[in-house]
Amino acid sequence: MANITRFFVFLSCFCFASRVGSASGNRNVLVIIGDDAGFEMQVYNNTVCKTPHLNSLASRSLTFTQAFTSVSSCSPSRSAILTGLPQHQNGMYGLHQGYHHFNSFDTVRSLPLLLNQSGIRTGIVGKKHVGPESVYPFEFAHTEENNHIMQVGRNITLIKLLVRKFLQQKDDRPFFLYIGFHDPHRCGHTNPQFGNFCEKFGNGEPGMGLIPDWTPVHYSPEEVVVPPFVQDTPAARSDLAAQYTTISRLDQGIGLILQELQAAGHDKDTLILYSSDNGIPFPNGRTNLYNSGMAEPLLLSSPLHTSRWGQTTDSFASLLDVVPTVLDWFGLEYPEYEIFGKNKLVKLTGKSLLPALKEEQSWNTVYASHDLHEVTMFYPMRIIRTGDYHLIQNLNFAMPFPIDQDFYLSPSFQDLLNRTRKGQPLHWFKTLKNYYYRPQWELYDLKSDPQETVNLADNSDYRDVLQELRSQLQAWQKVTYDPWICAPWGVLEDEGPYKDNPVCMSMDNGT
Repeated sequence: MANITRFFVFLSCFCFASRVGSASGNRNVLVIIGDDAGFEMQVYNNTVCKTPHLNSLASRSLTFTQAFTSVSSCSPSRSAILTGLPQHQNGMYGLHQGYHHFNSFDTVRSLPLLLNQSGIRTGIVGKKHVGPESVYPFEFAHTEENNHIMQVGRNITLIKLLVRKFLQQKDDRPFFLYIGFHDPHRCGHTNPQFGNFCEKFGNGEPGMGLIPDWTPVHYSPEEVVVPPFVQDTPAARSDLAAQYTTISRLDQGIGLILQELQAAGHDKDTLILYSSDNGIPFPNGRTNLYNSGMAEPLLLSSPLHTSRWGQTTDSFASLLDVVPTVLDWFGLEYPEYEIFGKNKLVKLTGKSLLPALKEEQSWNTVYASHDLHEVTMFYPMRIIRTGDYHLIQNLNFAMPFPIDQDFYLSPSFQDLLNRTRKGQPLHWFKTLKNYYYRPQWELYDLKSDPQETVNLADNSDYRDVLQELRSQLQAWQKVTYDPWICAPWGVLEDEGPYKDNPVCMSMDNGT
């Protein structure tokens, strides 16, 4: 335990570099990603969970109310954030670590790779969770690959010092700095001694270590705000209270980073983006592509676009938009290239979010795809969300929806499991049976049904809506070269005589 809880002190001194930025005309980028973070902050009307630093950032940001991940899983989402390509196109189908061992394709050109080649200094602190290194090269890297993830992902004092070290390097190039917090990810299945969300880690109690810059904030189960997609029971409330404590640590860490940015003289030349990778690790959240599993917080702060500071926008945004936004900020073009050398040029389907900093945009459509989380969890889904409609295709619908390891051991899921086994009321809007077993197509009207409880896919009144959304979804699958485009009823043939005109060939395995 000592190697996890011990706070590492830098023995070398950090020398202040000459300030660059507005004086030299440089533009910089700071991207901050929470780990399974949601809307537990005042910015999104949660009045209980205290997030003063996110509140402050929001006062200097445009806050997106309709932002979404493109996949509800850690590594696949981070690969999409850093490549601008959906997971089924970049190859990161599931988790990167351990025996899951998923990686992006070797020829994918990620954001750090493109920026390095363009003379922009790149740095990462915290959770990386993607590979291979040749695809995701950062010049300055302190991640789980060379540190303990508990230290570089949750120890906000260490994170602060690493950010300071990066910002004080004597280098006049513009920079891109990516911070991957590990909070508020669950840790009950890996480090249960620290609590279900590692809410005890670094709190100064015996055996917990000490994070000098962290003032723990505690919450009672009675005061938490229970999301409508989580059961309202004592077990779930206690789980949420622990999550809130780590959200507060994340918030304090963000405050420290922003102080370092200001001290280095880069608060007036740096674009700041805050979001999360996927839904919260609760029922109907992470690994799902329901709204509760893919809706994300998104704050975008530009020192050059102050007219919309403190405002909100209903324009749709996707985490696939991060790469186009950063490239736009730096004035760079996305290169033309092929991943497999089959005359299939890679094209970004996201867009730059910078126009929204000037005026409201009419963006109202996002797409998402999900194949695995853990290697055993094959449950591919494809979705389109446009306006008030949300269409989900469950390709492996004949199988039960899988549950991941840390969520299975969580108090919230064990509560549902035990109540189901004992025949007790769940205080939930679903049963485990209809959570596990889903139809191939799910269509929801979120305006009249925000909790997505009434499936309209078989409603004849929505036949035209269903067909139009299916057509748009398939068009996106084509342009992103989705290998699953013919599933589950056909086989994609795109080689030999079909190379120039790929076709789906029926297996006669369904209707």
